[in-house]
Amino acid sequence: MLNVSIYNMEGKITGEMELEASIFGLIPNESVLHQAVVNHLANKRRGTHSTLTRGEVRGGGRKPYKQNKIDRSRAGSIRMPHWRHGGIAFGPKPREYGYSLNKKVKRLAIKSALSAKVQDNELIVVDRIQLESYRTKSIIAMLTALQANKKVLIVTPEADHIVYKSANNIPDVQTTEANSLNVYDILHCDSFIIAKDAIRIVTEIYT
Repeated sequence: MLNVSIYNMEGKITGEMELEASIFGLIPNESVLHQAVVNHLANKRRGTHSTLTRGEVRGGGRKPYKQNKIDRSRAGSIRMPHWRHGGIAFGPKPREYGYSLNKKVKRLAIKSALSAKVQDNELIVVDRIQLESYRTKSIIAMLTALQANKKVLIVTPEADHIVYKSANNIPDVQTTEANSLNVYDILHCDSFIIAKDAIRIVTEIYT
């Protein structure tokens, strides 16, 4: 059995919860985690880089020297790649870096990341993450009470704009929903704070 304590927003233990061993109790697969992180970073790349070839650099339309009877003959353009101010040969052009992973690999990567958080004692279950009004101080007080330091990921059962906007301007604090988890964000955080209802949603999705 894999049990964890449940805290309230004041940092007090209110009970215990049993986690699904097939999701939170696996031996993390480092190879799959690496694949998932590389895929996430590749999909985030915009690929808008571009260099000018010899045909795109301004100028160079006239042949600089005569074809014959001169030492520097046969040069066709002053914008050749090996000339100063010339075009770039084989330089980067706009392209799409994104690619998709196998569905089973994605699921195993999420399970491995969640299991790694449990093993490292970085998973904190909160009975309810909810605010009555926009108040950053309330989120800071919760993080202090839960001893969540450095980079924090807060997971709510569904989109909560009050929690999101209250935590949005705190450095190194991110919020997301239970159905939008990704491996990079899970591994990148030092404290993984998740609501009890969000645990149930994650269990339903990945069981």
